[in-house]
Amino acid sequence: MGRVAQGDQGALRQIYEREAARLHGVALRIVRRPEVAADALHDAFLQIWRNAGAFSTGMGSAAAWMTSIVRYRALDAARRMGRESLTDTIPDAADDAPDPLRALEDARDAAGVTRCLHRLDEKSRRAIVLAFVEGLSHGQVAERLATPLGTVKSWIRRGLSSLKECLAA
Repeated sequence: MGRVAQGDQGALRQIYEREAARLHGVALRIVRRPEVAADALHDAFLQIWRNAGAFSTGMGSAAAWMTSIVRYRALDAARRMGRESLTDTIPDAADDAPDPLRALEDARDAAGVTRCLHRLDEKSRRAIVLAFVEGLSHGQVAERLATPLGTVKSWIRRGLSSLKECLAA
């Protein structure tokens, strides 16, 4: 990553050749469309090229850093897909609403998560919401909360453990 930060295109090419298939898979799992995943991967590698100097080993491994960039580019693409109409045809008037039992189940699940989130201490709840609802990386959460990265990671880990216990009860 250091060579990429110095503008070494060959180093970026090597990283791309080694990581592109795995990172494309990450994007594809999020967007579910190969062409959109490819666009997200392209955008991510542009961001990696531009921001390689911002990477430090204190943030974790380079592979994890690149994965988070791809993940956020794919999430952005998925959000855009949700706002755009991808066809010129008018959809059929078929009832696409979920069946009532499934809707009730989903509502119960959401209520359980909300209930359990409110049982967490404020710091853990805020860190988890920033990371998993707003899609921020642990580093970005640490910046937003003006808190050391290790502390944020601990809050999230303990909070997720508490959520798991609460939801299992």
